[in-house]
Amino acid sequence: MAETIDAITLDWWDEHGVQRVRQLRKEVLSRGAWTTIVFAFQELERDGETWGPVKFRLARYQKRGGRFLPQSKFTFSSSKQARQVIAALGQWLEELDGEE
Repeated sequence: MAETIDAITLDWWDEHGVQRVRQLRKEVLSRGAWTTIVFAFQELERDGETWGPVKFRLARYQKRGGRFLPQSKFTFSSSKQARQVIAALGQWLEELDGEE
């Protein structure tokens, strides 16, 4: 696992050296002992030649023993699902803003 927040990545290669997951974007939402990051990524399709659709992952990491370890994650399986979450949060923020 990563020793720094900036070293955390979703890029992953299998035992044959084939990249199976490629990270497209990364945004650190919070830093510290508990870190939250949102990623955009793609997975290699079964044919081993084409990349699948863009997916999004919201992940939490905890720093223990000098390394950031994954604690929880949620993957948005499609752009449509991500847009639905964005729309719902946008509406809730408008409705609930000021109730803090």
